[in-house]
Amino acid sequence: MRRRITVAAVAVTAFASALSWPLAASPAAADIAQTRVVSANPVDNTPHVKDGVVRAYAVVGSMVVVGGTFTQVQQAGTQKLFTRTGIFAYNKATGAISTAFAPKLLKSTRDTEGNLLPGEVYALQPGDNGTVYAAGYYTTVNGATVRSLARLRLTDGSNDTTFKGQLGANAGVRTLVRRGIHLYAGGTFTSIGGASRTMLARLNATTGLADPNFNFTLAGPLNGGTLKVESIAVNPQNTKVVFDGNFSTVNGAARVQVAMLNVTNTTATLSGWATSRYGNVCNRTFQSYVRDVDFSPDGSYFVLVTTGGGFGPTTLCDSAARWDATQSTSGQQPVWVNYTGGDTLLSVSCTGAAVYVGGHQRWLDNTYGKDTPGPGAVERPGIGALDPVTGKALSWNPTRTRGHGAEVLMASSDGGLFVGSDTDELGHEWHQKVGFFPAP
Repeated sequence: MRRRITVAAVAVTAFASALSWPLAASPAAADIAQTRVVSANPVDNTPHVKDGVVRAYAVVGSMVVVGGTFTQVQQAGTQKLFTRTGIFAYNKATGAISTAFAPKLLKSTRDTEGNLLPGEVYALQPGDNGTVYAAGYYTTVNGATVRSLARLRLTDGSNDTTFKGQLGANAGVRTLVRRGIHLYAGGTFTSIGGASRTMLARLNATTGLADPNFNFTLAGPLNGGTLKVESIAVNPQNTKVVFDGNFSTVNGAARVQVAMLNVTNTTATLSGWATSRYGNVCNRTFQSYVRDVDFSPDGSYFVLVTTGGGFGPTTLCDSAARWDATQSTSGQQPVWVNYTGGDTLLSVSCTGAAVYVGGHQRWLDNTYGKDTPGPGAVERPGIGALDPVTGKALSWNPTRTRGHGAEVLMASSDGGLFVGSDTDELGHEWHQKVGFFPAP
């Protein structure tokens, strides 16, 4: 039976409990099984992000760490404004924004007034002993050179310099997954953790050094685009890794936009699992179109979501698709597909009770619509939930202002769901960029 870690309730004082940290990291999203669909009424105490986009969450003890591309945050129910460069933390129970955790992540480029631009945080993972891994695009942390991957202390926002996972120049990390001693990273890099790696790596979670037994060559970006890994999912057993992005081969074998690795043995290997279904061209303005992936809590399946345009059931553009993770051969076909009918899906979270999807979609169950509601389509603006077995939309329909889309969905061990986006209304309430649906 998999060990479950629950975020404990905290005292009313905003930050006293932040000094008491769990000995181990909280579970990653795929570890979290939920028995019910979350409430459609978001909690009232989440902070507001006044600009930019929220792209990532991590729960560390009593604190929620939020990452993205923003410069200013506001405490709910107050006029308190805080300057933050792509990352901040708040007390989950009270909503109080941490004044102690305010690391300054900056880029090397400057705005028109000569100021260094704020850093962008694309991925977060909880670390041990009150730390958080923060990854994205930045070049300095608190004035010191640290490129795009750092382990930060929640007590004071300082950088843990014993972690040596930073990248080479002009590179970034778009996705992270922590599994025990392993920290998986993907993005747009050619070196990380002191070694050459092509867009994908596994680091020692303590030292940050690249694992010599995990080394794959990705090649063949689509549509003349940039080679990259967009998203990584690791099953809870830490035996299989699925990743997606802009590539067409892995170690010379055909793997268009998605691939599976076997990581059971000391040396990681490419799985025989493969599909040609993401080889179809969607809208050529997209270099690649797979956007996110998540494993089910039992590791038996994973779900991929895409952008690309409304081209109907002959492709997997603008869809969510469930795949059988127990297979190990080529020619794989999805168990089910749910189409939006022409709108992007950006994020997915599988909890067992539901498959939550987010983007800027207007509809789900819209197989034959093309920017219109086709037969059977149901309105699910910006966020929705699918039946894990049938793939059909569940009745849960809180709605959100669509904007560019819900960039991140993350299940919580207390039965809730975090939502990060670029818009200001969630569940018919004012929630700027940050929202949390609690257990029902």
